[in-house]
Amino acid sequence: MTTQPASPFSPEARTTVYYLTLFMSMGASTVYSGIWFDGRGLTSEQIGIINALPVFSMLILNIVAGRIADRATDWRQVIVWGSVASGLVSIGLMFVAGFWGILTFWTLTAIAIAAVIPVVDAAAMRMTSRRGTDFGAMRAFGTIGYLAVILITGVLTNYLGPGAFLPVFIGLSLARAAAALLLPNFRADPAERRPQEGAISLLHVMKPWFLLPLVGWAVISSTHLILNAFQGLLFQRQGIGISVTSIIIALGAVSEAAMFFAYKRFFQGRYRARTLILISALVTAARWLIMAFEPGVPVLIALQLLHGITFGLGFMACITFITNWTSEDIAAEAQSFFVVLQQAMSVLALAAFGGLADRWGAQAYFASAAFAGIGTALIWASLRLQPPGKAATPVS
Repeated sequence: MTTQPASPFSPEARTTVYYLTLFMSMGASTVYSGIWFDGRGLTSEQIGIINALPVFSMLILNIVAGRIADRATDWRQVIVWGSVASGLVSIGLMFVAGFWGILTFWTLTAIAIAAVIPVVDAAAMRMTSRRGTDFGAMRAFGTIGYLAVILITGVLTNYLGPGAFLPVFIGLSLARAAAALLLPNFRADPAERRPQEGAISLLHVMKPWFLLPLVGWAVISSTHLILNAFQGLLFQRQGIGISVTSIIIALGAVSEAAMFFAYKRFFQGRYRARTLILISALVTAARWLIMAFEPGVPVLIALQLLHGITFGLGFMACITFITNWTSEDIAAEAQSFFVVLQQAMSVLALAAFGGLADRWGAQAYFASAAFAGIGTALIWASLRLQPPGKAATPVS
């Protein structure tokens, strides 16, 4: 396969620009949405509902969105419509007040873009596989954009006050919509299409050896969401200042982006996808186990730098695994199914960890380590059921 040149206007370059904007509004939300909600007079319970409803909605809608995208002429259509809808609906937040109005427009904004994320991952992965280019390098710019906005939003809201959040959030949502309009078509031209390889229906691939690593890594992924939700609070209870906490958290994002850049060169094609998923899981369990002992800042920095392995490596290996075993006919649907697994496990993990963190503090990470251990066992079981060397193709 010949690698296509990545010119300034190549499909890869335009997709990279979109990835740069994809998670920016989420970065702004991470920093300030809770404070903005509070400033609008919402209670903690109402804020919890506003954050949870999009997740519960996408448990139902994600696979449907993926199926629609697969049946479209090109995946680009769904990506553009979802991005534009999210941007335009976000403007409605300027004109509503009170719980129900904010809940409606926030949820619609969130689910429109949440439906797009697995579709663009599937589309970009298929395009780069066909053209011999680097999906990970494009995906890394999603993390870079997210981190940059976290830093910038913190500064803006500090100087301009709470009123800065909503214009920033809407502006970033509209910037993503504009970037979507520049996206290329992701499918090959009909004359260039080769015979399909892999399953053409999810039912054809729903075997234990295929499902177990995806469910197992969904468990692993959910423990990282716990980290995002509670890390700052637990560090504060350990006497670690806000500025140091910010640096530690930022290092995780840097590590993740570095892994995305490195994956194709150092891992893809050299190691089996499920082997890499298993390594990610084992390192995750060890990471949470050490964090439960409340180590000092130098150790926490080292643990945070493992984020590239515990999240970045596992995520890329899972996408590779799905691509290896499914055809383009169900690319977005399969990726959406994987996202649903992650969302379902995240709901369970957050519900369990919240109460433990209140009672146990950092020792709640023992529970995270145990949960990661369950995920590791599921991945290991897949390898026992269907060893890679005995699989139907050499790319398992």
